[in-house]
Amino acid sequence: MKKIILTILAVFAVASANAGTIEMKVYGLVCGFCAQGIEKTLRKNPATADVLVSLENKLVAISTREGQDISDADLTKALTDSGYDVKAITRTTRSLDVIRTQLKATP
Repeated sequence: MKKIILTILAVFAVASANAGTIEMKVYGLVCGFCAQGIEKTLRKNPATADVLVSLENKLVAISTREGQDISDADLTKALTDSGYDVKAITRTTRSLDVIRTQLKATP
């Protein structure tokens, strides 16, 4: 049983490590409803694995599913259609867990 669990965890860790993360600087985020709306909108895209929204840092980060991507144009359109202003989009290898940890450590 332990071997099965360890194997599953190892496969998940490798898959997560290979998935991409897209970080966006987004202006116009003012409340929890903003965060919920953005998450709901971005999760509709089949390439989205997870979403992180930080109101304080004006940050929206998306982890994509293995081998998939979301174009800058699609991301910008989704957010601007929802009333937000996308200032920058960056692709990174940082996982959402790392980003969450760094955000918690920032005073």
